[in-house]
Amino acid sequence: MPPTPRLAWLAAPVLMALTACAMPGAPDAAPLVGSEWRLEDMGGRGVLDTVQATLAFPEAGRVAGNSSCNRFFGSYTLMQDRIALGQLGGTRMACAPAVDEQETRYLDALQKAQRLEVRGRTMLMHVQGWEKPLRFVRTKP
Repeated sequence: MPPTPRLAWLAAPVLMALTACAMPGAPDAAPLVGSEWRLEDMGGRGVLDTVQATLAFPEAGRVAGNSSCNRFFGSYTLMQDRIALGQLGGTRMACAPAVDEQETRYLDALQKAQRLEVRGRTMLMHVQGWEKPLRFVRTKP
């Protein structure tokens, strides 16, 4: 059975194409730009040891990463500690069921992200409707 599509493939328009630097009154996104993070915990439920889910901020207003099996990319807006990710696109490789489940939960959480806290090498991403945040560890400054 082919995998179910989880990512929307949109060339344009992207729902949130504005970058943090382009938004009036938005702070400089420089602290996130160039940083890369590995997901360590997903709302208190842990993550699979056999795969890595990641999140990178390659430039202001852009995100990318590995969602557990597939690569993804998209946009984000940042206003102080508030974050919103735009529609995400990515690859669509087949995954083992457990990896597929983690990937689906991770991508859903990213789309519901509301707030970030960076504490040294740890980043907490608070997600709408989740009691506990996603916890990431910095892998690249």
